[in-house]
This record gives sequence, C-alpha cells and structure tokens, in this order.
Amino acid sequence: MKFNTFLESIVNIEHIDLLGEIAHAKMSPSYRLKMAEKMKQKQKEAQIAAVLALFYPNVNNDTTLVLILRNTYKGVHSAQVGFPGGKVEASDINLKATALRETEEEIGVKQHSIEIVKEMSPLYIPPSNFLVHPFMGISKKPLQFIKDDGEVNAIIEVSLQDLLDETKVQQTKVPTSYNVEVEVPAFILNDYVVWGATAMMLSEIKVLLKALL
Repeated sequence: MKFNTFLESIVNIEHIDLLGEIAHAKMSPSYRLKMAEKMKQKQKEAQIAAVLALFYPNVNNDTTLVLILRNTYKGVHSAQVGFPGGKVEASDINLKATALRETEEEIGVKQHSIEIVKEMSPLYIPPSNFLVHPFMGISKKPLQFIKDDGEVNAIIEVSLQDLLDETKVQQTKVPTSYNVEVEVPAFILNDYVVWGATAMMLSEIKVLLKALL
C-alpha cells in the first residue's frame, strides 16, 4: 500500500476500539495463560516498559514497519525480533516519552519526526515480568536508521502488505528461555520468526489496520 493512502486511513484509527486480549489470543503461545496465572502475584510488581510500532514510507513510498532483531545476551528475549523500546526511566514524563526515547536510542530515529497515532493495549510478559505498553506511530518521510550495536543486531523493514497477509502466520517450533522447544503461532516476516509478545502486539495492530484499510 502506498503511504499516502495509508495516511488517509490512519487518521481514523483513534475511533477504532482496542481489542486487547481477543487480538492477543490469536498469537498467544498455548502455555502462556497458565504461566501468567502462576505469576499473578509477581505481576503486581512488574517493571514497566513501552515500545513503538513505527510505520513510514520506504524509498518507493510503500508503507513499511520497522522491527529489530535483538542481540544475543543472557536474558529471556535474547536474539528475538521485537519493537524498538525498553523500560521506563526516571527522566521520562510519560510512557509515550519512553517509547520515543528508546526508539531514538536503539534505531536513531529522532523523536520530533514521529507522530504517535494510537496507544495500544498493554501486555504482561511473564518470563521477564514486564508490563509493556505499545504505541503506534508514523513518520511521514523515509527513514535512515542508525542502530545501537550494543542492543540491536539488525533492523528489519517489513512491508504492510506482508504484515496483513494471512499466509505469513504459521505454526512453528521455537526454543524458549526454559530450554525447551515449543510450537507457537508466529508471523514469518522477511524470513524472521516473530512470536510471543511481539506477535501478540502485532496481532492487535493487524486487526485494527484491517478494520481501517
């Protein structure tokens, strides 16, 4: 989809209701509900984070979404595909500020060039005990990324067409932080497997965009 067409539709997203758990459930691993139930007490002390789903025109004016491949490290989200984002810092005036700051730090997109168009449903992530607040944003000009090599292994530019393509959703096996391999629903985007919390948040974005476009 050409970006000018996308812009004409996205202005109406504020009038679309969030679907939260219904949309998340479409891409939820089968074990997740049981895990979340076990961690109900711990969830009350969850760390808070914010992430950004950033849409922009590529050089051909096609609507594109940026994701990142995180570096390999000793942590539960090592080498996974996600959104730019991270935990709240004391200097952040609100969650939107967190998402914008982290996006600039991780992929080099200046905060002033981004317009936030929607706050999505928060999502609790049991393995890392984070409550993540996703935002959807747009940049009206093509972007040049500068990745933070300390955190980001690769920048992944996904076409809107691929995100909305139902054939890009598959069941696949992935290794988890618990050293077992499980079968999960996932987006296959640019040959990357996108699963877990990122896939659940993408699912809500996908449902909202399909209602608009």
